[in-house]
Amino acid sequence: MMQLTDSQVIAIKRKRGELSLSIGDLARQTGVNRWTLSDILSNDHRHVSKATYQNLTNWLIDTYAAGESKTDYETVKGVK
Repeated sequence: MMQLTDSQVIAIKRKRGELSLSIGDLARQTGVNRWTLSDILSNDHRHVSKATYQNLTNWLIDTYAAGESKTDYETVKGVK
């Protein structure tokens, strides 16, 4: 098990808000189950599997690298 830091969760929340993503949209983009995301974002759930940790970390890096636009990220990653 891996542990997400408060800073990582804040960054995920911030980027989700900036991109106006629903939990479902975030789940599709990250490959993380929507119920797991809901627990992470609203219930201080910080212990996650290695795969979830990597998916969320990679998503954060990719979205910051792609810029501020939801469309840019979806185009770069081929997410619809």
